[in-house]
Amino acid sequence: MSAPAGGGRMPVMTRAAPAPTAPRPYGKVRAFCALALAVTALAAVGLWLKWAWEGDSFPVADPAVTADRLDGRAGEVYDALGLPDAHLDREWPGSGVEAEEDCYWTSGLSHLGDQLSDSPPHVKGVVTVRTEWALKGITAEAGQSALRRARTRLERQGWDATTSTAAGKVVSLEATPPGGGATVHVRTYPRGRLEVFATAGCTRLPEGVTTDTLGRVDLPPQRLPGRLRG
Repeated sequence: MSAPAGGGRMPVMTRAAPAPTAPRPYGKVRAFCALALAVTALAAVGLWLKWAWEGDSFPVADPAVTADRLDGRAGEVYDALGLPDAHLDREWPGSGVEAEEDCYWTSGLSHLGDQLSDSPPHVKGVVTVRTEWALKGITAEAGQSALRRARTRLERQGWDATTSTAAGKVVSLEATPPGGGATVHVRTYPRGRLEVFATAGCTRLPEGVTTDTLGRVDLPPQRLPGRLRG
């Protein structure tokens, strides 16, 4: 092979070095995700352990507000009964509205001793609210018809209502409005009496609201249905 003209050397071809590539972040992402999952799992375990030890918490609610809501729900059931000529029995025992400490621990290892006790103590600062009144001058037939009528009307309004008959031919209606928050009971009794009472679940008293020495809360006067006032 002859030398290139001019007597010079043949140029040497060199290959350029590849440009450095940035490290892929996949490894760091995987590590971060694993750490996040581990932290989430530990937090979940911690919450479960706290619940297992302390038990279910009670929602906070003003008993005066709850009592007013119960009176309103009892009034709706009264309207559904369709007994405009019935009169309020002012001598009915238990009439009125009250909030008292009447709740017990049903969960939580820290309260296991109370749960196993034959006479468990009431939970301090946790109350149930109840409003009650009764009608008089209602025959057994009229009372039973009123309960059937109320069940039909309330179910049309979205209530969950059931009726039952106990020993002594006492007929009962239990109704829960849409969304819950109250349960209204109606029961027929001998001598032309019909009892209406509404209850709410256990709630913790808000800050500033206290009970007396008997575990009761002072509440505003009971709000009766309009036809029964006076």
